[in-house]
Amino acid sequence: MSFYKHHVFFCTNKRAPGERRSCGMHGADEARDHAKKRIKELKLARPGSVRINNAGCMERCELGPCMVIYPQGTWYGYQSAGDVDEIIDRHIVGGEIVERLKLR
Repeated sequence: MSFYKHHVFFCTNKRAPGERRSCGMHGADEARDHAKKRIKELKLARPGSVRINNAGCMERCELGPCMVIYPQGTWYGYQSAGDVDEIIDRHIVGGEIVERLKLR
């Protein structure tokens, strides 16, 4: 049994200038912080419920900023706080995969 119902990792890796794209250079820290705030507001930030963490490179750089939700292993790309909110509302709260944001 998992310690958390949903354990969410945001890639926040920052590569050196001139290297290939990195999530940390495209708003990943802000997205992670936004998710943490929303989860706390929803009173879901506790063992047995939801944990938001940052991660180093997850090797999906070419797809833009990304996150993964375990134990389901669902990968998402996002471009805005609204996308992160949709993932929280539909996947974490509602139990529904957000197909339009799911990474293939």
